[in-house]
Amino acid sequence: MVQEEIFGPVLVVLPFSDVDEVVEYANDNAYGLSASIWSNNLSTVMDMIPRIKAGTVWVNVHVPLDPNLPFGGYKQSGIGREFGRSAIDGFTETKSVAIAY
Repeated sequence: MVQEEIFGPVLVVLPFSDVDEVVEYANDNAYGLSASIWSNNLSTVMDMIPRIKAGTVWVNVHVPLDPNLPFGGYKQSGIGREFGRSAIDGFTETKSVAIAY
């Protein structure tokens, strides 16, 4: 189950020895839409967040969506971002112009 992108009310529980093993489990698949970390240790959580390859990481909550925050995945979990300025950037073509006169 940890190798698939499951859309549904599913909780996967695995034993682990240390945080490095948890991060390895989280990243060892082709997907990266979102992740949840449940912990009372904020220091450990803040260490894990940048190491987890997911577009969204929720801490002690799951699936709150804020239209101001970009939403989208890493790896094979989508292309681009929805919501926030990132969504507007996806529909914008920038152009650079240089004129010498």
